[in-house]
Amino acid sequence: MPQTLTAATASSVVITTEMHEKAAQLARDAYRPLWTGNSGEQSTGEAVARHLDATITLLDKDGWTRTWSWPTPPDTMLPATDDETSVRDMVRTLLDYVREEDSATARNSQRTVITALGYIGGTEHGDPDTRDIAQDVLNVLVQALTDNTDARFAPWAERLHRTHADITALLTAGARFARTYGPGSPASEPTAA
Repeated sequence: MPQTLTAATASSVVITTEMHEKAAQLARDAYRPLWTGNSGEQSTGEAVARHLDATITLLDKDGWTRTWSWPTPPDTMLPATDDETSVRDMVRTLLDYVREEDSATARNSQRTVITALGYIGGTEHGDPDTRDIAQDVLNVLVQALTDNTDARFAPWAERLHRTHADITALLTAGARFARTYGPGSPASEPTAA
């Protein structure tokens, strides 16, 4: 009987052992090695899993948003200047505007899953290679989930009906996949004949 994994809260995403196995086959058949980043170096499954786990933690802390939109309504844009406005006044107005925008962005700190993956890539939990490999892992999981080899994680994550629980379920499945099939895992070790 297939093992079903879901997030702690209700999610429409059902992750099975069979889906993981299908994703592993997709990874083996990929054009380039899944576990090698743009640096040319291989990352361990555990390093990629840590990146995904930290992404879940960040989204739980800051909040998740399906897509990102500019936080400032159009009516609060910079005022027009005229020929009489001094450079000093223009610079002061610009600096005030930037400070307000920065403050508004900080108040609305929700992140998309893609921006959260990128943020973790600059912390002690990950780097650009683990970020890119994590996205590739999520791509093969979405391909296995949808049974469509053209499917990609980013558009899947931004679908209108997607929920935080769905995102968390897939990130959790990605971490489990990385620990199970990534370099350094028992499944990645060659078997003796």
